[in-house]
Amino acid sequence: MQPKTYSKEVHGIDVRHIDQKALYILEKLSASGYTAYLVGGSVRDLLLKKKPKDFDISTSAKPEEIKRLFPSSILIGKRFRLAHVRFGRKVIEVSTFRAGDIESEELITEDNIWGSPEEDVLRRDFTINGLFYDSEKEEIIDYVGGYPDIEKKILRAIGQPFQRFKQDPVRMIRCLKFQARFGLEVEEEARLALIDCKEEITKSAHARVLEEILRMLESGASKTFFQLMTDHGLMQQILPAIAEHLETLEGNEIYAYLQEADGILKEPHEPELERPVLLACLAFPLMERHLKTQFIAREKIPHLGDIYREAGLLMDTIFQTFFKIPRRLKIRTMSILISQYRITPFQKKKNQKIRIPRAIEFHLALQFFTLRCRLEPGLQEIHDEWHDVYKKIAENLPPPRKRRPRKPRRRQ
Repeated sequence: MQPKTYSKEVHGIDVRHIDQKALYILEKLSASGYTAYLVGGSVRDLLLKKKPKDFDISTSAKPEEIKRLFPSSILIGKRFRLAHVRFGRKVIEVSTFRAGDIESEELITEDNIWGSPEEDVLRRDFTINGLFYDSEKEEIIDYVGGYPDIEKKILRAIGQPFQRFKQDPVRMIRCLKFQARFGLEVEEEARLALIDCKEEITKSAHARVLEEILRMLESGASKTFFQLMTDHGLMQQILPAIAEHLETLEGNEIYAYLQEADGILKEPHEPELERPVLLACLAFPLMERHLKTQFIAREKIPHLGDIYREAGLLMDTIFQTFFKIPRRLKIRTMSILISQYRITPFQKKKNQKIRIPRAIEFHLALQFFTLRCRLEPGLQEIHDEWHDVYKKIAENLPPPRKRRPRKPRRRQ
């Protein structure tokens, strides 16, 4: 198959927008006699005038050959063997061109058959992710019609969607992710396959599904994403408790929290929202309903011990049906939920003095409370009082724990 190529004058990508370390890897691979291209999400994002988060490279060099060229790199993965080329904290992902049976409906459990550039593209998920960028010629190489699909804002599967979703069900989540992030229209055959194959998602590796969910919470497009996941029946498969809530009128409260979080994440000068805060956007409305049903409706006022116990049970109900969230993430999210009832207890004592708990990450609880105030302006006075007290003692508290940089994930 002869690919179509698009020159710089047509595609308009400025090489200065490409990470210099990625360009260095491409040049060194080429100088060593290997074919190497920028591939996948970075090419797509550059064409859509978005800033890429990662710059992935595909090459004819085998993993061991990449390791010899870049001694600082490490080889990772069993299902999908590739190299992480390290430059201090920066990591560039370099994979070898793959081949595979694109017509089989069997779940892919291993993906380490080396192939040509064309074969590599044909085993990828969507045409918009099947574009190569040749940094030497500054050309886009297109085997699958991805370039015109980007221009038309169409999301089209490479190959037969039903088969491709069966091979790797996480592609269904990625399909809705791209629709939510870029406002793309899903091609009809792929849309129907999403509905037919929704139950296949439970065959996926739990860690991959969880990471896709967490990344979408951080994307600034989470409200649209969760609406699409619910509308297509995928949320019911992986997070049934949340899906059940979203399908009621009360579910609008979760969407309201996600919308506020999206707005903050899109603002360049706003503080970053950490994952526990974003998970609390999903869990807090369910926590409120649960406590009111179990206690307030029975004219019982829960104390913090009750709330702590109920928060643990709720987190298990939400996040242990399909996958478990990491223990530390669960504990941090629970802390945020419980702290909301320190700040706004069901029964407030007269002249009760504000006491800031000696918790390292209480600032996350206040950050979530700021989200609550956006939805309930009547809480603003309480918000200001707690923040004023927190500021006065913050200098004596241990510094907030810095979040470790996440390992880059493999893009398909």
